[in-house]
Amino acid sequence: MSQPQRPPLDVVVVGAGVVGAACAYYAARAGLAVAVIERGPVAGGTTGAGEGNLLVSDKEPGPELDLALLSARLWQELAEELGAAVEYEPKGGLVVAATPARQDALRAFAAEQAAVGVTAEEIPGERLRELEPHLAAGLAGGFHYPQDAQVQPALAAAHLLRAARRDGAVLYTGETVREVTTGPDGAVLGVVTDRRRLAAPAVVNAAGTWGGELAALAGVHLPVLPRRGFVLVTEPLPRIVRHKVYAADYVADVASGSAALQTSAVVEGTPGGPVLIGASRERVGFDRTLSVEVLQRLAAQAAALFPVLADVSVLRAYRGFRPYLPDHLPAIGADPRVPGLYHACGHEGAGIGLAPATGLLIGEQLTGKRPELDLTPFRADRFGADGPA
Repeated sequence: MSQPQRPPLDVVVVGAGVVGAACAYYAARAGLAVAVIERGPVAGGTTGAGEGNLLVSDKEPGPELDLALLSARLWQELAEELGAAVEYEPKGGLVVAATPARQDALRAFAAEQAAVGVTAEEIPGERLRELEPHLAAGLAGGFHYPQDAQVQPALAAAHLLRAARRDGAVLYTGETVREVTTGPDGAVLGVVTDRRRLAAPAVVNAAGTWGGELAALAGVHLPVLPRRGFVLVTEPLPRIVRHKVYAADYVADVASGSAALQTSAVVEGTPGGPVLIGASRERVGFDRTLSVEVLQRLAAQAAALFPVLADVSVLRAYRGFRPYLPDHLPAIGADPRVPGLYHACGHEGAGIGLAPATGLLIGEQLTGKRPELDLTPFRADRFGADGPA
């Protein structure tokens, strides 16, 4: 086994999905010596199976929305730096309601969001087709959220890591962390992989769905669970879907803790032409079985929202596992139980959108700065043995 890297590292980031990439980017930009360890390829886990949602529209006022608003600003800055390579599209979101009661609920939700800085415009049913000409007729209305955007998540992770490497970060892929080493005082000393030993006084747990396993290696409990989701990908089409469009039910599904299957229509176009169709949620462990029931439900819900899609071919479907924590908030920041251990995981389906804020906040903690947001709601030690403390 090789000796620890010289010069000494300041931090090891475990995970090269978009959250880990953002942590590495902001830490390296702050002048820290960074190594990133990834068990597979870059974006090989949840990131590579995501749609690239950058949403404020689906979040109620609170810590996660604060994180999303900070990230929305940071994504704009990153898009200017990284360019078109990450396929950043500030196209806005459109949430639609099938009934007047649903529209009333959306109106109340948008009013709460407006109080904390979210911009939303109510769209009467008769005006929906001005924004989306191919929407189904008869919808009660909707709300347009201009702050919603999209990126290509795997490209975003890759280019964030490329930028981090320009600032001196090193990347090791195809290596699994086997041990988080600690000293007599319990403080982090580094990690051991199946190929090398890396000494560092800080380790960032950005292991996504496997964040609980990484935490356990450091001797602490973090109840990250996988929540499976599917996405359908259509044949390339003209730009028939202009915004990210989803049904009002999606907001409730995101907030639900149910283990049962939930599906709600989420439809969006991409720069390359295919339309992406989601979203499903279910807790089935790491079962990767292709579920025909889920695919049929997603296709039917999308066609009900956009009838033009009924005759479109679906080229493929992919699935991924969202890193789910029981209270729907990620774990971000220093773990008071193990000095030198930091967490950046458990973002569920919002990791792409929340990655820059997470990375910035971790970078600020690592360099001794006061984080821009209060990290108390995201503390990893908020959980008891069976759930939130």
